[in-house]
Amino acid sequence: MAAVPGPLPPAEAEALVRALQGTELRDIGGQGWLRQHEYVEKLNMHGILSASAGQEQLLTELLVTHAKIPVLIGELISVEIWKHKVFPVLCRLEDFKPRSTFPIYVVLHHEASIINLLETVFFYREICESAEDSILDLIDYCHRKLTLLAARSLFMGCSPGSSWPPQRKQAETMEFEISLKALSVLRFITDQVESLPLSALTRMLNTHNLPCLLAELVEHCPWSCWESGKLKKFENGTWHVVPPEDQVKMTKLDGQVWLALLNLLLSPECQRKYRFDGFNKSQLLKLRAFLTDVLIDQLPNLVEMQRFLSYLAVTEPAPPKKDLILEQVPIIRDHILKKNSGKWEAIAKHQVKHAFSPSEEELKFQARRWAQTYSLDMMEALAPDKPRCRVCGVEAAKRCSRCRNEWYCTRACQVQHWQKHKPACNLMAEVPRSVDDL
Repeated sequence: MAAVPGPLPPAEAEALVRALQGTELRDIGGQGWLRQHEYVEKLNMHGILSASAGQEQLLTELLVTHAKIPVLIGELISVEIWKHKVFPVLCRLEDFKPRSTFPIYVVLHHEASIINLLETVFFYREICESAEDSILDLIDYCHRKLTLLAARSLFMGCSPGSSWPPQRKQAETMEFEISLKALSVLRFITDQVESLPLSALTRMLNTHNLPCLLAELVEHCPWSCWESGKLKKFENGTWHVVPPEDQVKMTKLDGQVWLALLNLLLSPECQRKYRFDGFNKSQLLKLRAFLTDVLIDQLPNLVEMQRFLSYLAVTEPAPPKKDLILEQVPIIRDHILKKNSGKWEAIAKHQVKHAFSPSEEELKFQARRWAQTYSLDMMEALAPDKPRCRVCGVEAAKRCSRCRNEWYCTRACQVQHWQKHKPACNLMAEVPRSVDDL
């Protein structure tokens, strides 16, 4: 029986980290870019498995030692720009008739892979510090995603419109999940407010007014909605109906918002820099309605938030201190936009010819590489629910090595189930051979 895969060996993880490098917008979807995507995807899966085993420190050290956090942030923003500037042009081209849409999906999925990897490692202070000036671009990116979340809560329910085509629904769902990951990354950044550069703090508090944006998310809660008289909440990648007894239970996403607000509003440095004017004050005081005893019991630190808001309601805080400083500005996104301004159609035509119109042989070759990257064993290992033994129902760690479809806890259970499993096993084992013969 095949064992559940674990994290990558240290030498392989280091080789993948070393190989990470930035790519040009024009090269997105090409062979070199696809190799970079494979490296990111493998590190992403490695990071999740390492975190679940409490061994993510190695990946953190590798990314810091080889200065790869700015590279990942640059690639994240590059794909975001491609999605908004090049992809719409690509879809309008008359000669864009791909044999398979999966290469396009891989590019769109690349953004989700990077933000997921950043969410895994940004818990650590040294990762945040190693971002250096690119932290400003990441803050801007997170702000854009949180703005989308806030807008979504006003115009959309639990799921995309029922009349939408499947591709648009899939794109909307992916964008929603990416935005939730960006929320977690932003919360980890706010954990380090004491060590962030002054320009990063100014950008979060005044340029983007993140406290008010976070208060908007508390008020409208885009990961929670009512549908057919039932409360649904988004957790672990899917919408779940919440039983009545759990409706007041704080979710992980609720906690991320409240923790970010605690970091931004209760830090002395933040209080000196934030403008508590009439509008900001009125928006923040709305939070008092949500600070119930039940909520505070689940996150006791919110007592400090309750006290702060009570104090804010009866006082007029001093205006922010104006320091004469040279403020840094984010450069990654502006650099990519300026470099490629007016070239979007030329880039799209180049990519139709060289990236998204592969021959049948190229498609087969790439499919084999994707099959290795997105192996069934790895996907099962990353699933939030652990597999269960087909015979006795207890948690299983091994699977049938022939068809890789059934799980068992022991050899005895597999032998007991073999006569029932044999016909399906023979059928499943034939499928890979059929694919190779295509």
